[in-house]
Formats: sequence, structure tokens, C-alpha cells
Amino acid sequence: MVQRVSTVTEPNRQTAESSALDGIRICDFTGQLAGAGATKILAAFGAEVIRVEDPVHRGKWDILRGVPPWVGDARGLEAGGAFNNHNAGKLGVTLNLRDARAKELLRELVAVSDAVTENFAAGVMERLGFGYEDLRQIREDVVYVSNNGFGATGPYTSFKSWGPIAQAVSGLTYTSGLPDLPPAGWGYSFMDHTGGYYMATAVLMALLHRRRTGEGQWVDLACIEAAGTLNGVATLDATVNQRPMRRQGMPNSNRSQSPRMAPHGIWPTKGHDNWIAIAVRDDQEWKIFSEIIGETWSREDRWTYLEARLHDEDELERLLTTWTVNQNRQELAQELIDAGVPAAPVLKPQERIEFDQRTSELWVTVEHTEAGQSKVEGLPVRMSETPWSVTRGAACLGEHNQYVFGEILGLGNAEICLLYTSPSPRDATLSRMPSSA
Repeated sequence: MVQRVSTVTEPNRQTAESSALDGIRICDFTGQLAGAGATKILAAFGAEVIRVEDPVHRGKWDILRGVPPWVGDARGLEAGGAFNNHNAGKLGVTLNLRDARAKELLRELVAVSDAVTENFAAGVMERLGFGYEDLRQIREDVVYVSNNGFGATGPYTSFKSWGPIAQAVSGLTYTSGLPDLPPAGWGYSFMDHTGGYYMATAVLMALLHRRRTGEGQWVDLACIEAAGTLNGVATLDATVNQRPMRRQGMPNSNRSQSPRMAPHGIWPTKGHDNWIAIAVRDDQEWKIFSEIIGETWSREDRWTYLEARLHDEDELERLLTTWTVNQNRQELAQELIDAGVPAAPVLKPQERIEFDQRTSELWVTVEHTEAGQSKVEGLPVRMSETPWSVTRGAACLGEHNQYVFGEILGLGNAEICLLYTSPSPRDATLSRMPSSA
């Protein structure tokens, strides 16, 4: 098969001219979220992130390719919403690493890259011939960052992980759930986000160390450890004071334990599935809140002091619910905020993205080659001199083969055409899913 070859042009620059990471190149094998989320951050700040994928398995190094949620009518391998969100701003190439020439090309790419990032299971990169010691033979000062569920070193390296597994081992699952019911776990992989943040930080710290010393290094991360940091003081409290995690005996898991506050939680309001968050931090705020409530029960002396409110917290929450359920969440939240009591409407995803003025800035519109325009997450930081920028959609399979292998590695068009030519796709050295044969 011969893939039609386009003119070699640099992909549209997606970051501001004053990018913090301009000149940094990442050879990226990451997928899912814990890894792909890290390199997305680097790309947003100007690093040239070149994502390497396998053409034989049609991009399935990252299982999020092509799976829902989808945007609009787009379907298929290039339309996976989560994949396109986590990989916006990156370049994409394909290499069949079962082929000797493909491995040569990867070595050339590593040689001109500042860092290699991956979140395969432990041992995969070694089996491909690109473990840390192999990479050091290519570039002595290479920064290599690996990130998987249980890490690349230690007693659990052979264990396989996915969201519920990392949650369970880290202790997060046990802390989540209702009394007298099994631990529920979290409905979303927050530890993957955390692992991605740590991974992005680790890449930057290792690059800074190299700039100072000329020394590269291998950074080994484990998502179970990143997840463990999310337990916060609950782990300390259980270890030192032998107090159980908050799930046991607590009908409302939103109650504040440290410091103690009441009322503190989420309450239903007028309309379908509408809620408000309220946190009364001290007795003065309760006095203000009770006047806003304006009902006889709210002015009773028994609620005046925190100790009493904590003693009858179940009753207080029941009474408060009978009042909030008839309130408009937006109007009530604004009234409380104006009075100095912390409150906020519980926003649904669409409201957060489309209607909330500040958080809506986190979502930017990018142009994807096949899926068209769609919104993706930006970064929750504002930098006056080196702002982030995400304008380019995630790369289709092999979308930037021509640029990377031609412009960066210096291959001629004739050789690139030969790389696409093969008796069967399984034997191809590199491939882009063709728009025409």
C-alpha cells in the first residue's frame, strides 16, 4: 500500500510565541489519562510532544481511541472524545516496532528528543528494546519517565492495574461509601489525574536537573502512590489516633471532620436534581444564615453554638432540607455569598462548561482533522508572561508522519513512500490510516 504523501509542512503552531517550554521535544508513548494528561500539559506550554503509536493494532496502545463519549456525528478510531481531549496539542506518528527499520527511526527520534515518556505496564519498554539502559545508549542524558499502576520497581511490578484496582490498593475505595454498605469507590479516576500532574512535574524537574548538571535520569512513578496522597489527613488520623475513616457511621459523608463545622454539606433545592453546597464555619456565620432562613426553628437557641449543632446534626440537616428544597439554588447561593456565608450551586457539567464565567475559560475549541471542532480541557492556571495554549486537536493515527520523518529526521519523500509500501498492513514499517490509497 502506498499512502498519498502530502507536502512537508510544519504543523500549525499551537502555543504562544513566549511559550515556557519552547524548544523541548518529548518522544511520547503515553496513553489513557495518567500519562497522556501529563504530556498534554507539557504540549500546552510549548513542548513539541510527538506521540508514537502502533499501526498494526490500529492505535490500541491507548484503549480510549475511538470509544465514547463522541462529539457530534463523528464515530470510529479518530472520534473518541476522551482520547481527543487528553491528546490535544500533540503530534502523532506511527511505527511498527516489530520492524527493524522502524526501530532505527525510533532511535533517531529519541536521539533528538529531550525526554521519553510512557505508562505501559512494567517491562514493556524493555521488551521493545527501549528500556532506560537502551535509551541511554542512544542519548546519554535522556530523561526517561515511566508511570504505571504499581511502578517499574518494587515488589508489585508484575501487578496489572486499572482505575478500581489503584483506588482499592491506595485506600481511596474504603473511604468512599455509605454506612453499612460495601465500599463504593470513586466513579472517576481522580488518581489518574493526580498521577498525570506528578508526571508532568517530574519531567520538568528532571529536565531542570539536566540543565544544571548535564545528567539525565529515570523517573519511576506509580499511580497507587499518587492516589495514596489523596487520602490526606485521614490516613494520619487512622494511624496515629486509631480513628476509623469517615465512612463508618456517617450518614452524610459531606460533613466536615477537621475542622468541625455544622451545617456543612450538600442540600436539595427546587427543581429536578438541583443542589446547593453550604459551609457554615462558625457561630457568627450561623447567626447570619439563620436570619436568611427566617423560620422559627432556625432562631431557636439550641442551634446558636457549634457544640449543640454537632450534637443534633441529623436533626439540623433534616430541618434545613425541608427549607432548601423550596429554594432556587442560584438565588440562594448568591444571597449567602453576599452575606459572607460560603455557598455555591452544585453545577452540572454543561453548566460548568457553558455558563459559568470563570470555569468556562478552561474549555477551548480545537480543530480536529476528522472530527471537526470540539471543546477540550485547558489548564487551570493563568500566567502573565508564558500562557498556555491549546488550539490543535489530537492527532489522527500517523497524521504527522510526513513532518516528523521528513522534516525532523531528514528522510526523503521516496524513502517515506517505501515505508508505507508493504504486502500487508501487518508488515508495514509505518502507516497512516489513508484518506485515499
